Formats: sequence, structure tokens, C-alpha cells
Amino acid sequence: MFGRARQADRDYIRTINDQRRAKDRFFAASPESPIPFEHRHGHPGYPGHIAGLSYYPPDPAFRVEAEVVPFAHPEIVQIGTSTGEIRPQARSAELRFRIGGRDVRLFGFADPQEHHAHELFVPFRDATSGRETYGAGRYLEVEPYQQADGTYTATLDFNLAYNPYCAYSPNYSCPIPPKENTLPASITAGERSYTEGH
Repeated sequence: MFGRARQADRDYIRTINDQRRAKDRFFAASPESPIPFEHRHGHPGYPGHIAGLSYYPPDPAFRVEAEVVPFAHPEIVQIGTSTGEIRPQARSAELRFRIGGRDVRLFGFADPQEHHAHELFVPFRDATSGRETYGAGRYLEVEPYQQADGTYTATLDFNLAYNPYCAYSPNYSCPIPPKENTLPASITAGERSYTEGH
């Protein structure tokens, strides 16, 4: 049993690392990369080399199951962005889970125009924000699943937590996590702060 569990963890870590290498290649070479061209290809004042994004080592302990409590009548809330704009979002569900020895919660949001969206947008901040990770917060997307008893659960995999595009360039407008989505724990998983040309 334990051997199978350890093998599953190794397979999981390998998958995460493969995904990260693919993302690094995209960010370094794709015309759609959010990192400005001059940072990637070398202009005066820039090294023109990206060694890859910065991540915490994959840790299966930061992949947790959450109870999802959908709201019967999602509230439309106004979420600010990095450029001062306001974006309406439907506050759709509460995600309850335990991490770092604490019972915590986050709220999941959806585009008000997508009435049948199956995915929840979960922007969050934590105790690493502004120190080891991007100060404005990071993002996750989760997909709730209905269980046989009618309740909903979702996997929150913080190893997949990623920076919004505004972490790489001021040309993007990114939603800022609301205060209610601030975790007291340090989520030492997922993407770390980006440093130009590191």
C-alpha cells in the first residue's frame, strides 16, 4: 500500500515538473508570451535570456480536497484589477478545506455571463504574498464534482497556483483577490515571484 502511494506521489511530481517545463518553453519562445519581447530576446539593458519561471518544489501535501458549498443565488460582486478597472464576478461557492493544520475557506467566482460554467476561478493571497510570491496574489481554477449524496467537492492543487499575467508586464489588467480570499497560512507551493532575466 505504502509503496503504491509513494509511486503515485513520484508520478504526480513528474507530471507537475513536465507541465512546468512546457510552460517555461511557452513563456520563453511563444509570441503569446506575457513576458515582453525585449526581456526574452535581448535589447539594450536586458539580458535577453529566461532561465525559467520560479516555483516551489512540487509537494503532494498542497493538493487538498475541499467541500464545495454552492450559493443558491450567486452574488454579483465588483472585483478591482491591477489597472484600476472593475470587473463584475459571480460569487458562486464557498470552498472549505484544511491546510497547514487550519480549517480555512476560499470563495470561487464565475463570469456572470457564463450561466453554465463548470469551472470556478479562485484568486487568493496568503502569508507568502509580497515576500516570496507575487504581491497581488495568485490564481487557481477548480472544477467541482457532485458526489453520490448530492454534495460537491473539488481538488485544490496549490502546486498549480500561478501568477496573473500582470506579474510579467504592466500591459495586462488582472483581477485582484478580494480580502475574503486571503489565507492565514503560508502556501509554499506553485509559482513564486518572477524576476526579469533570472
